[in-house]
Amino acid sequence: MQKIEKEITIKAPREKVFGYVDEPSNLPEFWPSMFEVKNVKTLPDGGHKFGWLYNLAGRRVQGTTETYEHVPYERIVDRAKGDVESTFTWTFLGENGTTKVSFEAEYETPEKFFPSGERKFILSRNEFEADTLLANLKAKLEV
Repeated sequence: MQKIEKEITIKAPREKVFGYVDEPSNLPEFWPSMFEVKNVKTLPDGGHKFGWLYNLAGRRVQGTTETYEHVPYERIVDRAKGDVESTFTWTFLGENGTTKVSFEAEYETPEKFFPSGERKFILSRNEFEADTLLANLKAKLEV
């Protein structure tokens, strides 16, 4: 299991940042390789279940994501299943009109798409992707 942890501070209120990230249809706007989110359903606890299509280093992968933990304005934990198995944890800490966003991704590199010799490349690519999605989120939401 690979793990990536990143964080960024955004000059925007926590409610605004959380609300934007919490809406799955917004993901393709700031997550570089996420090119489609579909069939979004809101779960009773406020989280979501949805399908997605993603470009993983030039290979089209797909699956579904479901929220397993949803604490409004504080934390979202989503688990993805399909071509790629992963868990994404978002944490939001607000102070003085800014929000510190922490993003953690735990995932298995799918053997059927990438031989073991390409794992270093996939890890590097995913590190870049995490940095870029947070930078895009900041650019989109800063006031």
